[in-house]
Amino acid sequence: MTQTQITWIEGAIVEDEVHMSIVELSQASRTPQDLIMSWVSEGVLSPVGSSPEDWRFSGNSLQRAKTAAHLTHDLELNTPGVALALDLLDEITRLRNQLRRENLG
Repeated sequence: MTQTQITWIEGAIVEDEVHMSIVELSQASRTPQDLIMSWVSEGVLSPVGSSPEDWRFSGNSLQRAKTAAHLTHDLELNTPGVALALDLLDEITRLRNQLRRENLG
């Protein structure tokens, strides 16, 4: 008789309607606040609000911050390099979606 192991993975979906402060984003992405501020100044993240104390980040910002953190730590990219890499990844996603739509139409 063969035994099958089942592994359960639990997670949470963070919706765009969720808004996090810089402190919450820092904790959720395991990224220092000063690095998040540099990503904002470079256009990697676009919070709503006029100052870091007032900034609110969407659920999409959490995924971008996690990706930016990986690019920073794993590939040792600087902030402008992270911005460029994320722009290129966004363009790849856009082109793939366009290709899928054209192939379905």
